[in-house]
Amino acid sequence: MPFFGHLITAMVTPFDADNRVDYPRAAALTGRLIANGNDSLVVAGTTGESPTLSDDDKVRLFGAVKEAAGDRAKVIAGTGTYDTAHSIHLSKEAHRVGADGLLLVNPYYNRPSQDGLYAHFRAVAESTPLPVMLYNIPGRTGVNCAPETLARLAEIPNIIAVKEAAGSLDQVSEIRVRTPDRFSIYSGDDSLTLPKLAVGATGVVSVAGNLAGLEIQAMIRAFLAGKVEEALRLHRRLWPLFKVLFITTNPVPVKAAMRLVGFDCGRVRLPLVDATPKEEEQIQAVLRALGLMPAQA
Repeated sequence: MPFFGHLITAMVTPFDADNRVDYPRAAALTGRLIANGNDSLVVAGTTGESPTLSDDDKVRLFGAVKEAAGDRAKVIAGTGTYDTAHSIHLSKEAHRVGADGLLLVNPYYNRPSQDGLYAHFRAVAESTPLPVMLYNIPGRTGVNCAPETLARLAEIPNIIAVKEAAGSLDQVSEIRVRTPDRFSIYSGDDSLTLPKLAVGATGVVSVAGNLAGLEIQAMIRAFLAGKVEEALRLHRRLWPLFKVLFITTNPVPVKAAMRLVGFDCGRVRLPLVDATPKEEEQIQAVLRALGLMPAQA
């Protein structure tokens, strides 16, 4: 199995009534996610509201989740920022508190060149012994890490994977052609997991895994075992969930969904705002159809 496994959930960050990080709730969520089929967890990624978490929030969260996970799942710390020195600092702190790996997003807003991306990721990777997953999401960062750049980065020993969220099967195919087999490609979009597996991906870094991890894991394993019809059946079943979790900005829908299924993780932090009543109705309808709602709801 790849180092990070096949199903990785980008876990939401639970907040209390005062919108502070709820560390006991994060520990409870960790156990819930592991019990529901996850091989690894991304902490303080986009779904975890990383832009509004302080450094102290993040480092304490990395430690709390790792303590709760123990050896049952790997913890991948979201330490990438638009500042290389800051990213190195956070990565060293993540290592200090026990994280198993790092997620490094493309530097956002300052839009570095391909050479700048390479230099940034190399500097962060070389500052730590931890294995690194790169995170290519041009829709949020304003820059695409090109396949040829990823191929250069894959030569760095501890850069072992990419979360690919450019929305292009051609790009996944080109990355697979250009990189060694040891380099894992993860879909960054739940809805594209199955087609990306078909062109060489390893698994997914999932939002829907907060809710339906066992079925997503079953879909991946069915495909890898050659049971394509079974994988397609599960993909079709989960498709409405994959789509409804993006009817507005992630993680607004998934946080609403967590509350609706009975595991409240609090509200989102500004500048995000909670799901509207109409959006909640759509989310609830999908959860009910999939049998994810509590019996009394």
